[in-house]
Amino acid sequence: MSQVVETESRASEADPSDVKGRSLTQIAWGRLRRDKTFIVSTIILAFFLLAAIFAPVITGFLGVDPYSLDPDVLDPAGGKPIGPWGGASWEHPLGVEWGTGRDIFARLIYGLRISLLIAFSATILVVILGTLFGIISGYARGWVDASIGRLMDLILAFPFFLIILALSGTMTQRLTDLGVPEGNASRITYLILVLGIFGWPYLARIVRGEVLSLREREFVESAVSLGASTPRILFREILPNLWAPILVYATLLLPVYVATEAVLSFLGVGVLPPDPSFGAMLGASTQYWTLVPSYLFIPGTLLVIIVVAFNLAGDSVRDALDPKAAKR
Repeated sequence: MSQVVETESRASEADPSDVKGRSLTQIAWGRLRRDKTFIVSTIILAFFLLAAIFAPVITGFLGVDPYSLDPDVLDPAGGKPIGPWGGASWEHPLGVEWGTGRDIFARLIYGLRISLLIAFSATILVVILGTLFGIISGYARGWVDASIGRLMDLILAFPFFLIILALSGTMTQRLTDLGVPEGNASRITYLILVLGIFGWPYLARIVRGEVLSLREREFVESAVSLGASTPRILFREILPNLWAPILVYATLLLPVYVATEAVLSFLGVGVLPPDPSFGAMLGASTQYWTLVPSYLFIPGTLLVIIVVAFNLAGDSVRDALDPKAAKR
C-alpha cells in the first residue's frame, strides 16, 4: 500500500513539461530507424549515389576509363575479348566491351551517373509543377480549378511513349537552337523536360485532393479571417501539411524514371554512344549475350537492384508517414 502511495506522489510531483507529444516527423523517423528494410535499401542507394558522384575519382584510382578503346584486350580476328567472362581480369574486373575494349565497370558507374541525373532532375520538376498546380487547383474555385483540371486531363490523354519517340529529333534540335549544347546534352535535357511535363498531373491530382480537405480546416479559416494573403495561405499554411504525400510520391517516382531512362536509351531515344547508359549497354549486349551472358546480366542486375531498393525505401517511407499505421 505504501508503495502505491509513493508511486502516486511521485507521479503528481512530475514536471508536466517532461511529458511531450511527438510530431509526425518524430514518429515517422522513429519508425524508419526501426525498419530494417529501409535501412538496408538506404545503404544500398547511398552506395550507388556516392559511386555516381565520385565516378571520375573511382575510375581514376583504378586506372580505367569509360571512353578509352583498348585493342590489346581484344582478339584481332573478330574483336572478341581475350579471356573468360568477356575479358575479365584484374585490370578490368567486369570485363570489356566486344569490339571496343572499353571497360564495363567504368561505363556502368558513368551510366549510373547519367541515369540518376535524369531521374532526380525529372522528379524535382514533377514535384515543383505538381505541387504548384495541385495546390492552386485545390484551393481555387470556379474557372481556375476547371482550367487546371482540363489541362491535366489533356496531358494525361497523350500517349507518352509515342510522343517522346516521335518528337525526339525535332525537340532536341529546338533545344540546340536555343543554346543547349548539341549531342547528348540536348537529349538529356529533352528527357528531363518530357518526363517532368508528362509526369506532374499525377502528383497534382493527389495534392489537389489533399488541399480540398485542408482548405476547410480551422487553421485555414483562421488565416483567412485574419486577412492573410492567398500566397501566404497556400505556401505557409497549407503546403507544410502536404510534404508527407509529396515525399512518398517522389520516392516512388524515382525508380520509375530510372527504368524509363533505360528503356528509352534501349530504344535509341535516350543517351547515345559513346556516353554510357544502362539502356544502351543492354541494347548492345543483345548481340553477344549468348556468347558472353555477363554483358546482359551485369547491367541488368544492377538496374534491378537500384529499382528494387528505391521501391522498398519508398514503401517504408509511405508506411512510416501513414498516421493510421500501427505503432512499431
